[in-house]
Amino acid sequence: MKDGRLLVVDDDDAHRKTLAGYLTRQGYRVTAADSAEQALTVLADADPEVILSDIRMPGLSGIELLEKLTDSEHPADVILITAFEDMQTAVEAMKIGAYDYLVKPLDLDRIDAALERCFWERRSQRQAPAPAMREPALDLRNLLVGSDPKMIEIYKLIGKLAAVRTPVLIRGETGTGKERIAHAIHAHSPNSSEPFMAVNCTALPDTLLESELFGHVRGAFTGAVGDRKGRFELAGKGTILLDEVGDVSSAFQAKLLRVLQEREFQPVGAEQPRRTEARVIAATHRNIEDLVEAGDFREDLYFRLRVLEIVVPPLRERRGDIPELAQHILRQVSTEMGKGELVIPRPVMEKLVTYDWPGNVRELENALTRAAVHAQGAIAEENLFLGDAERATTAAPDLSDPSQASLESMERYHIQRVLAKTGGHKANAAKMLGISRPRLNRLIEKYDITVPR
Repeated sequence: MKDGRLLVVDDDDAHRKTLAGYLTRQGYRVTAADSAEQALTVLADADPEVILSDIRMPGLSGIELLEKLTDSEHPADVILITAFEDMQTAVEAMKIGAYDYLVKPLDLDRIDAALERCFWERRSQRQAPAPAMREPALDLRNLLVGSDPKMIEIYKLIGKLAAVRTPVLIRGETGTGKERIAHAIHAHSPNSSEPFMAVNCTALPDTLLESELFGHVRGAFTGAVGDRKGRFELAGKGTILLDEVGDVSSAFQAKLLRVLQEREFQPVGAEQPRRTEARVIAATHRNIEDLVEAGDFREDLYFRLRVLEIVVPPLRERRGDIPELAQHILRQVSTEMGKGELVIPRPVMEKLVTYDWPGNVRELENALTRAAVHAQGAIAEENLFLGDAERATTAAPDLSDPSQASLESMERYHIQRVLAKTGGHKANAAKMLGISRPRLNRLIEKYDITVPR
């Protein structure tokens, strides 16, 4: 049998009695309250070690109850429960100091696990939580959308990681929203007023990437007519996102390692290093462990970047979020196009949900944007280029009659074949094509090519 003092707070009589009854049978000493206000009045007598509170209640919300408990420095841990999960609430709950955030309908095994973990940590005399941050809550609901359990865990991580300055590695397939997660971490941090700067490491060759990140002094190279500050200097105490960090060269990896170890960098052509206070977040779609094993990525840099890690699920692994995502994207697209409200008929939505989305959220955005151009009130199925229709648009051009094959269709097809041959490695693909990586990136964007992972 379990032991410990609990306070269950829920305005729904059925939920409150069911949960309180279950926890009492488990051996906990349970006090129940039907509002946050009542919880505060019984707090002294009940002296709970853990409080399980609903979020949306008449009067004070569960979030407001948590804030009052934080202000009073009451030693209880708070587990918040809600039927209305969203990114903003999850992040705010974890930032303010919630121990955990659970979603209805309640899974009793998850409640048991959360309580056991919480009591074990309390009884292991864990250190008291850091003081809560008090900056105004930011409205970031447009950054990330979805209520899949995997996304809820990411929202909770964002709330926890926002308060610390250690490097974070965000991993996930192309188009899953890694940059948006990095932006959310920054926007919820104490330094959210400082700049957020995202740099695509595959878009520039080493020499330009070094100048972009570290800056240069006058005369450092041809065309350097004056001093130029790099992103690490311009960011101040803000955040630098190194996107696709898995593709940087070995030589540049050594320079990044120095920044992470020594917190200093050297502008191109400068004699003295400069200090940086910027937080580093890295993102990649590559399997860096394989790169380390192959000798293409420094193991010491990998461990420096991966102090904390977020793994973003592909869209096909959270299909339940597709309807919400599609409606959200379509509202934004229709507003930008001045089309008024557009709807997604059920057959079209079923097609969106069953498609595997190799390009993830980015591909969904592109597909809905293309379809919205032709829409009159509703998205038409024939305007969605998915599945067989999508493959038809990327098939080899018919060369039996060269006059019918455009140069663009041939170029697009050739780039796709080379990218498939290199497994999506842009540097190798650019080398095989005899072009620079920046030019390859421009062609990929021009032809809306999905890069294999």
